[in-house]
Amino acid sequence: MSGQNDQNAVQETAEYIPFEEFRNGLPHGRFRVIVNPALAAPFVAHRTHATPLALAIIGPGIAAALVGYPWIGALLVAAGILLRRVIKTQAPRILLHLASHQASAYEQATEHGVMEVRRA
Repeated sequence: MSGQNDQNAVQETAEYIPFEEFRNGLPHGRFRVIVNPALAAPFVAHRTHATPLALAIIGPGIAAALVGYPWIGALLVAAGILLRRVIKTQAPRILLHLASHQASAYEQATEHGVMEVRRA
C-alpha cells in the first residue's frame, strides 16, 4: 500500500524544468503550462509594479481635476484604473511572457505555485 502512495505523490508533483529548456522548448510546444489565475494577477502586478504606477497616474489626475483641468484629470484617472484592469484580466498572458523572457520571473512563478510547467 505504501508503494501506491509513493507513486501517487510522485505523479502529483511536477518535474522541475530548467529555465533554458523551458525558454527553448516553449515555442515548439514541448511544454504544457498551467497558470493559476487567482495567483497570477497579484504576481504580475507585483513584478510589473502596476500598483505604484497606477497610483502615480491617478494622483496627478485627481490633482489636475481639482485645479481646473477636469478632462485631463479624468483621462489620467481612467488610464490608471484601466492599467490595473488590464493587468488583472491579462495576467496569465503577461505571466507567460515574463516567464519566457526572465529567469527570475520563471523561477519565482514555478516556485510559488503561480505557474506549473509539464512536458507535453
